Amino acid sequence: MDKKVNKNRLKKEGIVAELLIKKDKAKAVVFTNYQGLTHKQIEDLKKGIKVADAEFVVAKNSLLHKAMPDVKEVETLEGPTGTIFAYGDFVTPLKEIAKSIKLLTLPTIKFGILEGKVFSGEEVLKISALPTRETLLAQVVGGLKSPIAGLHRALNWNLQKLVMTLKAVEKSKGVT
Repeated sequence: MDKKVNKNRLKKEGIVAELLIKKDKAKAVVFTNYQGLTHKQIEDLKKGIKVADAEFVVAKNSLLHKAMPDVKEVETLEGPTGTIFAYGDFVTPLKEIAKSIKLLTLPTIKFGILEGKVFSGEEVLKISALPTRETLLAQVVGGLKSPIAGLHRALNWNLQKLVMTLKAVEKSKGVT
């Protein structure tokens, strides 16, 4: 009997160690209630966020609490909890969750820790509506390029206008 408890304890310690590594590596951690999702829906969600450099992990709340003792909100977790660890740009995995919520009304977001700050479920959903980092960078580059393109077009137009005027003068004088 004692051996079984030790194996179980070792297994739980291994899970806590994995959760610690994932938490330290992640830029964002989002806690969800996945109750009501079918196995296939959970697998689809996992695949969707894995592409976005994130991971969906199901662990007992007590193990999450041991892995994240500095986060007081983890103590209040109740019910089944699925944790999303976002390692890169965290908006993209949040968009996947928001898409799932819009489609299935599940999972529900309990709260999230994004770059060290705690956000409620509603705030996490608002963040998911933001454009991704790549989109924002493209908008900045486009904004910086726009005045240059406008100047180029204006200068080019003046040159074209000058050439057309000279051709008109040339035609009117009959010079070839």
